[in-house]
Amino acid sequence: MSDQLAIAEAEKILKEYSCLQTKTVDSISEKKTLQQALLTLTKNSDYQMLGVCADQLDEGKTALISYLQALGYTPNLPEQLVNNQIDGAIYIKFNGMKQTYHSDSYQGEYRGVLVSCQSSDPQMVNGTYGHLPLDLFID
Repeated sequence: MSDQLAIAEAEKILKEYSCLQTKTVDSISEKKTLQQALLTLTKNSDYQMLGVCADQLDEGKTALISYLQALGYTPNLPEQLVNNQIDGAIYIKFNGMKQTYHSDSYQGEYRGVLVSCQSSDPQMVNGTYGHLPLDLFID
């Protein structure tokens, strides 16, 4: 597979990770393909919003930071998130346009990362993908 994926091909790959059922990544090559597909779409959108659903705060923060770095954002977690005292499952939201964060306890069953590509130009990518693996960008 080439380093550059076409947008349609990238969308097809990511749609396999729809919200209907959490799908696992079974190999390093599958992980690399998924990474490339996500990067192709995010580079063709204005900004992204991320939603991280994790079993615990540290796992969620680690996933969020790895995704933010991979997508070209500088992680700047606010004090409220760094010192959050939520026990158990957590949901963390990042808004790339406003550079804001929100966290709360999470009762849902899904675990993973939702990535919503946002664009003002209808010719660019607009869509939500995931739940993607929490460790997608962690080696």
